Amino acid sequence: MGLSGARLTLTQQHDVLCDVCVFSVEHPAAGYRKIFETVEELNEPLPTEVTGVLPSWLSGSLLRMGPGLFEVGAEPFHHLFDGQALIHKFDLREGHVTYHRRYIRSDAYVRAMAEKRVVITEFGTAAYPDPCKNIFSRFFTYFQGIEVTDNCLVNIYPIGEDFYAVTETNFITKVDPDSLETLKKVDLCDYLSVNGVTAHPHTDADGSVYNIGNCFGKNMSLAYNIIKIPPPQKDGSDPLKRSEVVVQLPSSERFKPSYVHSFGMTENHFVFVEQPVKINLLKFLSSWSLRGTNYMDCFESNEYIGTWFHVATRDPAAYLSSHKFRTSAFNVFHHINAYEDQGFIVVDLCTWKGSDFVYNYLYLANMRAEWDKVKESAMRAPQPEVRRYVLPLDIYRVEQGKNLVSLSYTTATAVLRSDGTVWLEPEVLFSGPRQAFEFPQINYSRCSGKNYRYVYGLGLNHFIPDRIVKLNVRTKDTRLWQEEDSYPSEPLFIPTPEKHMLTNINMPGAERPSFLLVLDARQMTELARASVNTIIPVTLHGTYKPRTP
Repeated sequence: MGLSGARLTLTQQHDVLCDVCVFSVEHPAAGYRKIFETVEELNEPLPTEVTGVLPSWLSGSLLRMGPGLFEVGAEPFHHLFDGQALIHKFDLREGHVTYHRRYIRSDAYVRAMAEKRVVITEFGTAAYPDPCKNIFSRFFTYFQGIEVTDNCLVNIYPIGEDFYAVTETNFITKVDPDSLETLKKVDLCDYLSVNGVTAHPHTDADGSVYNIGNCFGKNMSLAYNIIKIPPPQKDGSDPLKRSEVVVQLPSSERFKPSYVHSFGMTENHFVFVEQPVKINLLKFLSSWSLRGTNYMDCFESNEYIGTWFHVATRDPAAYLSSHKFRTSAFNVFHHINAYEDQGFIVVDLCTWKGSDFVYNYLYLANMRAEWDKVKESAMRAPQPEVRRYVLPLDIYRVEQGKNLVSLSYTTATAVLRSDGTVWLEPEVLFSGPRQAFEFPQINYSRCSGKNYRYVYGLGLNHFIPDRIVKLNVRTKDTRLWQEEDSYPSEPLFIPTPEKHMLTNINMPGAERPSFLLVLDARQMTELARASVNTIIPVTLHGTYKPRTP
């Protein structure tokens, strides 16, 4: 079925197909608030009720990370990225599905549980000295320096044979993907020169893991290091011990590195987008330890510096300092894909117009508000767009003022200016008023770093997730899955000939309020769902772990 005006008509198969998904569905009941509420962990896996037919080949675990504890004692966490990390697992075996979850035993969580208060500062929530201490103890606590959080709530991915829950600091946490037990806290600073790395690495076919993070470069100025963690070692040793910095990229501002959440990697190049959302390092180092500042307080935006694209070669690893690509200001958190074609690098991104930091609109007070207030807040936020930028590699012996892009299938442009910079203008692949296409997923093993056709993502309606979207980046056609009063999470593409996707959905008003959804990725139709009798709070990112024979 399709759309009737602004209302959604649903089939008995619980799926919706349409050629255009730029529309707004209303959520006056505000059921989405339930996905931002604290839940208990489980002592043992729960059974699910399966409807439809699970593919026979689907045997493994869907692992997901997100916040699960939104307050400690009487102290609330304030931001979406503050809640304590909860790891989820849907285990699929011989047509049956179970659901399990446990809290990561980070230092932040263990100490908070012991002291019944926020002990370590999180993204948008400051920790304060224990009020039970005397005034002298509290005073000296302020001068003990910054204690970086190890609350690894953002993603989970494999390194070698092991799985790690991650955030964006220098701490990652080794977990058991079967029992969900927390095994080991790892400080990446023990192996690499980085202050932290993203939660979105790239993985080569041989199992090598690449990532990016800021660091101190020459003359104590900030820079960005691209790192490599080698594949599993034949001698069984820890790949982290053989980690290395591959190449260093400069920062456009000495003491203000950009916020970086992901990066691009093609067959022969790395691509880093330096956005105008900056971390004021001097403020971070000085005011935090004195006044209880949190991470969000240390961000600032500069509309006028715009956005820079940095490119480095992979082999040999070298920064292309002569290639200065620039465009107008935007936020970017998720790269979709990047690939090379006829002397150009094509970069597809989920962007938000302007320099106003999107995370300013992800405080829990906004996310839990009544629907009219949610929409009102989102109307002040940057407008989302899926964009394609094209970077010419041959910028020599060209005439200023002319478009350098000769690819026939894109309207993106690149123009050499008199100051030696190349000004980029994008092709818009998807745009709808306050309707974001985010948390993108491709057939990674087949399409990463290559020319591709489809990307799958989570549709955000005024920041509230309410649909799964398939976008054809060549034709700009879309298909979607959507169900009334349902709130999906990031879809994961499962690389098999049948082409399926997995995601977990919340339906707060249902008898079984959460379920695992299995979709046919070609038609975006439902194949099966496994419903469980518990609410699952919002999840951010995750991975699928196939069962080994």
